Amino acid sequence: MLLQGLRVVELATWIAAPGCAAVMADWGADVIKVESLTGDATRTFFPESAEMPGSPIFTMENRGKRGVALDIASDEGRQAMLALLQGADVFITNVRPGALKRARLDYDSLKSQMPRLIYASVSGVGLEGPDVDLPAFDITVFWTKSGVGRTHIPPDQEPFACRPGFGDHATALATLSSVLAAVHERHETGRGRLVECSLLRTAAYALGWDMSTHLRFGEAPVTQPRDQRPHPISGVYFRTSDDRWLCFVLKGPGCFPNLMTVLGHPEVPGNPRYAMPVTDLDIVREIRAFAEDAFAGMTLAQAAEILTAADLAWAPLQTLTEAINMPQFEATGCRVEVDNGWGGRMSTVAAPARFPEGAPAVTRGAPRLGEHTREVLEEAGLSADLIARVMARLDP
Repeated sequence: MLLQGLRVVELATWIAAPGCAAVMADWGADVIKVESLTGDATRTFFPESAEMPGSPIFTMENRGKRGVALDIASDEGRQAMLALLQGADVFITNVRPGALKRARLDYDSLKSQMPRLIYASVSGVGLEGPDVDLPAFDITVFWTKSGVGRTHIPPDQEPFACRPGFGDHATALATLSSVLAAVHERHETGRGRLVECSLLRTAAYALGWDMSTHLRFGEAPVTQPRDQRPHPISGVYFRTSDDRWLCFVLKGPGCFPNLMTVLGHPEVPGNPRYAMPVTDLDIVREIRAFAEDAFAGMTLAQAAEILTAADLAWAPLQTLTEAINMPQFEATGCRVEVDNGWGGRMSTVAAPARFPEGAPAVTRGAPRLGEHTREVLEEAGLSADLIARVMARLDP
């Protein structure tokens, strides 16, 4: 069912690569997470204890995996790592290219002895160019270096960072789609391949409209202060009398007349001065003022009633609490419950796809550091002596 029978070995930390592997585990793959003896850095966020079981960060990125801890700089650790890769279908790593090459775990070092292995490299900027060995995170590369942040932040505001993991999760999904394409190809060719995915390339694709416009014309619009927004309605937030905000997207030419009518200004669409598209900012502000005044005289609930009845594409600006508690969050399947590792259960965020006709149950939480080391190495056929030496490093 789905990815059952596929074995994935992950040598990665933080979010993008582990997130990709976590979705594969959700879909039935046997994912083995290999950590250093000190563990993935995300274990330090909300450290687990009997009083606070189940880290929300580590669990989300690592649920459903089996955990192995190895010192791959040691002889026994490297032998164990190679044995795991020999039995794997997919290797996912975000270790920097230079470090992988020094450990002889780069693609060129492995491809001849493991021709069926699909090698997924997740990085900041790819495997070529002057920046390949610089440390990279979603805030520094996906958001800041790529231009995404500058495009989103109006020029009259101080810069701010994206929320943690924002670009990483987009990159995780991009990596997942790339790996599955390689898996499909291997059914025909019998051979694996190198799959490369980066924060920078994913950011360029995520910002594709603006990037494509800039590549075509040499410039692209960026987010402007509200008073400078070029469209009077679409993509603009309006405040209601109970201090809530809502926004629209006009999905077709009939939406603007429809909106003006339900807001009590049916005369606006018929006035040649307000004919769309409007390029004069003074006229844009006049039209916007009609909507501002109308919404200022109604509550969000009142606005919701008339806008929904008119089949307009709108939404309230919600807090996370409001989003999680709305009935649609549950109906869409946005959360799952998994083991918290301490005998209880916890909620976490679901993968974005649903399979209504059947899928593996997502119930297992994240592994303790090295929890399955002996079990996995025995399955790989390593000698008792080698396993004992690996375990001695884990439990000195």
